[in-house]
Amino acid sequence: MKVIVVDDEFSSLSHFLNKIIGHWDADYHFFNDDEEKILSYTKNNYIDGAFLDIYMPHIDGVSLAKKLVKIQSDIKIVFITGGNLGLDDLDEKIKDNVIGFIYKPIDEIKLSNYLLEIEDKRKEMTVKTFGSFDCFMNGNVVRFSSSKSKELFALLIALNGKSLTMSQAITYLWPDKDIDRAKILYRDAVWRLRQTLNEINFKCVEFMRALLILDKHNIKCDYYDFLAGNVDLYNNEFLTSYDWSIGFESSLNEIKEKHRK
Repeated sequence: MKVIVVDDEFSSLSHFLNKIIGHWDADYHFFNDDEEKILSYTKNNYIDGAFLDIYMPHIDGVSLAKKLVKIQSDIKIVFITGGNLGLDDLDEKIKDNVIGFIYKPIDEIKLSNYLLEIEDKRKEMTVKTFGSFDCFMNGNVVRFSSSKSKELFALLIALNGKSLTMSQAITYLWPDKDIDRAKILYRDAVWRLRQTLNEINFKCVEFMRALLILDKHNIKCDYYDFLAGNVDLYNNEFLTSYDWSIGFESSLNEIKEKHRK
């Protein structure tokens, strides 16, 4: 799971880190009261939970929470406070997102309970690559608005977190097209992929100028399980709908053969 922690006091951030380091399989990002950086990070990453200090010199934690909810409607929020604030004091717009309050000094048991709750409620995409390519959210098939946006996402999955430039994507997906036409098709596929991920409220791709990067957190994939050592999952068929997948099969076969020796 991916969690952000926002507090203007370094001692508080350090104390938080000491409570959780080594105990949780999670990706933590710590911020002081720099709202621009916090919002920019949230726009480009799917966040499972946010621990927000309420009283900071440059940010009001409650106001920040409202902005985070606008960016990601299902983010789970825990307020860090030294005061006596409760759910009844909060705006209706964020009440459904707030799972509780943690008071300074931070109690390790209460912190662990909140982390368990965030982990339990996190979204996870399941991706099938051996054979045909399909994606599922909570058991439901993800419907891509075009075949090329789906293929673009399949390519990102196959690259296993490596960045994908526009020129590389064109080489894979539109090798026979005129370059100007290919750029138009690429931009359309990127736009459609972004729309699909927004519709299911699952941010797993960082969209930059002529560059895409997949965030593999919260993606469960047979291909990734295979690379982690479960070689029996591979049935000699990988992303069979796409011609470019043949280029990946030789390395998959080599991995499988090494494990059999």
